[in-house]
Amino acid sequence: MESMTETNVRSSRPGWLEIVVGIVAMAAVGFGLPMLLGDWFDLNSAAGGAFLACLSGIAGLAGFAVAAAPRRLSWSAFGVRPTSARWLWLGAAGGVVALLAKGLLVPLFTWLVDVPTDTQSGYAAGASSGIWLLVVTAIGLVVLTPIGEEFLFRGVVTTGLLRYGPVIATVGSAVIFALLHGINVVLPAALVVGIITAELRRRSGSVWPGVVVHALNNSITVIAYAVAPEIAG
Repeated sequence: MESMTETNVRSSRPGWLEIVVGIVAMAAVGFGLPMLLGDWFDLNSAAGGAFLACLSGIAGLAGFAVAAAPRRLSWSAFGVRPTSARWLWLGAAGGVVALLAKGLLVPLFTWLVDVPTDTQSGYAAGASSGIWLLVVTAIGLVVLTPIGEEFLFRGVVTTGLLRYGPVIATVGSAVIFALLHGINVVLPAALVVGIITAELRRRSGSVWPGVVVHALNNSITVIAYAVAPEIAG
């Protein structure tokens, strides 16, 4: 029989309600809004790419806000809590590991599987089309997206799945995170980042080490797109 303490722990952290409503809200903003705006705004342009870079972070924050609303759980229940400098440095180390793993897995994945490789060409256009669009794209991908996606996918999804054990929490949330990036060249990179950040969330009790991983990886991406936009396909 489950003890009263275990029951209290379960009821004070996110579950399937928060996971589902958070992902639905994120998808409505991140996927639905571009579909609505597509007829009036060229999302394939440099300005459109910069806008989408910001929208990816806004969508994650919207998903988190909606997920936190139903039972009015405190943000600390989602791992949005302070952490130590040690864990932030471990996040930076995890970011380096993710970059190295992506460098090996992405070419292998595209060699084995025929998938779209131009899904981030808008981001590349935004990053390489002048200083102001570069700044907006960088704010979107290096600040808003790491915070929004870590709050939602690690704060809500990983935390919610921890009731089924560490393996399901880490791998399950990483798979969900990767699949929501689409079946394309980004998938293996998203899976790697998802596994590392989910494990950091689980071990540290905070989403902030994962934000460091995510920000470091996205900053390298923005720099690469600014210097050589053709690599985005």
